[in-house]
Amino acid sequence: MAHPTGIDRLLEVMARLRDPHAGCPWDLEQSFRTIAPHTIEEAYEVADAIERDDMAALRDELGDLLFQVVFYAQMAGEAGTFDFDAIAGSIADKMIRRHPHVFADDERVASADAQTHRWEDHKAAERAAAAEGKAGVLDGVTSALPALTRAMKLQKRAARVGFDWPEASQVLDKIDEEVGELRAELAGGGAPDRLEDEVGDLLFALVNLARHLSIDPEGALRRTNRKFERRFRWIEDRLAEVGRPFSEVDLEMLETLWQCAKEDEKDDAAEVPPNRLLKSTYESR
Repeated sequence: MAHPTGIDRLLEVMARLRDPHAGCPWDLEQSFRTIAPHTIEEAYEVADAIERDDMAALRDELGDLLFQVVFYAQMAGEAGTFDFDAIAGSIADKMIRRHPHVFADDERVASADAQTHRWEDHKAAERAAAAEGKAGVLDGVTSALPALTRAMKLQKRAARVGFDWPEASQVLDKIDEEVGELRAELAGGGAPDRLEDEVGDLLFALVNLARHLSIDPEGALRRTNRKFERRFRWIEDRLAEVGRPFSEVDLEMLETLWQCAKEDEKDDAAEVPPNRLLKSTYESR
């Protein structure tokens, strides 16, 4: 008897977990809606492992994400709608259809950028066919996406029909304009909904700049979040070394420590023991 493949074992495990008589009570209670948040969380954990360049963690997180797909397939199979093989077959067919330059007798694509445009053309044609030719430019950009990612996708769709700034410098001008409008609202004691509106406009313009610079705004913000966390923890650790709680430190001193944290990250930073640095700084005040 042939040894089962990894995916065969996983499918069997999932079937056992959902067995009506001997399965796991928690797994049996789940539905598409209850599993969806876990799928989103697992996708983010995959991205986090990649950002940390942790291949062992990436293997495990990809397994967790694959398990989500298997979970959906099991529930759909129980309902008689589709199974895992149908999922795999569907995506294989889609990839073949959207890569005629690889799988069919079609002209070669010169670059990755050219392929991106062709990919979008294929998707647009599929959307139009599904909507019987009545699909709008922004149709299909799901509202469930993270806001920054959805803003990027909406802008990309609009840019394909010419609704876009030609140069990044023009986007910077737009950002300045949005900052000015936000300042005006603040100066006039703007209502919360007006302030929220202006902040949203500013964020949308910043996403536009990221798009023009070929930067993923979600990735950029995740990177900044990690940087902020790393530097803040540095401050927290240094304060702990001298026995100082945050309540005893003013904002000016925290800013000084923040700059120290930035300097500490540099490869050529002068090696001054942090606790001695802090003690001398406090004593001089």
